[in-house]
Amino acid sequence: RCFGEIVKTGNCKKHNNVRQTVLPVFFDISPSDVRNQNENFAEAFVKHEARFMLEKVKKWRAALTRAANLSGWALHEAPKGLIAFRKIPCRLN
Repeated sequence: RCFGEIVKTGNCKKHNNVRQTVLPVFFDISPSDVRNQNENFAEAFVKHEARFMLEKVKKWRAALTRAANLSGWALHEAPKGLIAFRKIPCRLN
């Protein structure tokens, strides 16, 4: 379901004339790991390809790559990252 939401968000941003801002937040992972889908991501997607239709998994992969190419936040060390995440709305105002 979460992958579907990422696909939907990317499609809205890409195809609608609505001005939509997408700000990805990466907890304890580098955006480049998401973008390139190496190591753990590669292993996980191999498993997903066995469980789900290949076309659906391809959409998920593409959506993650697009999200990782956007400007956002990479928050390492989860407790500190959660504190920083709570401050994001303040920075947007």
